[in-house]
Amino acid sequence: MSQQPSAGQEILNLEFPQSLALFDRYADAQKAVDFLSDEQFPVQNVMIVGTDLRQVERVTGRLTWPKVLGGGVLSGMWMGLFVGLILSMFEGGATLGLIGMAVGAGAVFGFIWAGLGYSMSRGRRDFTSVSQVVATKYELLVEHRAFGEAQALLSKMDGVRGALVTAGEPKRVQARPNPFEGMYGQKIDASKPVASSDSAQPAAGSSADSPGADDTSAK
Repeated sequence: MSQQPSAGQEILNLEFPQSLALFDRYADAQKAVDFLSDEQFPVQNVMIVGTDLRQVERVTGRLTWPKVLGGGVLSGMWMGLFVGLILSMFEGGATLGLIGMAVGAGAVFGFIWAGLGYSMSRGRRDFTSVSQVVATKYELLVEHRAFGEAQALLSKMDGVRGALVTAGEPKRVQARPNPFEGMYGQKIDASKPVASSDSAQPAAGSSADSPGADDTSAK
């Protein structure tokens, strides 16, 4: 049973998109779409697609015990403050004392939790980092009905001609030799010499060892 595409997926899809231009930066692709919009082009037929995705991890610093425990204490205190404020809404008195107890309990819990987590890693990851998936190329796709108009308009924009993709350019495929050429009804090139079956095998009756030759010599 096939799944029907959701409404969000239908918005992100074009009927028959064609590649119009290829950019190295998203800002350049966005600038090209803005130019088409200024030229009264129906930009609802345009789509920006990030290709050649890569995951980039930026190392931000070294991870040590003081940093780990300090971060655990701070996060625990914030959590305790949040819980204390919620509990204080249902308590008539001693609000500050309740919040203080919650903050202290959160600090202790965060200290223990961070220490256990870092000790279990056993030094396999002693650094902090930030990860992000980025695209190295940004392709501008246009609906086939409006491709010619978009290409004509975008060719007038400064600095974009080199990014335009040539439409309708056939792909060149290197021909490979056919190992079955000349066999099973395959077409044979007339420029290539073809070995005859008569020349490969001696004709019947021409050999000296044939029975006819022996009878002639005996007579």
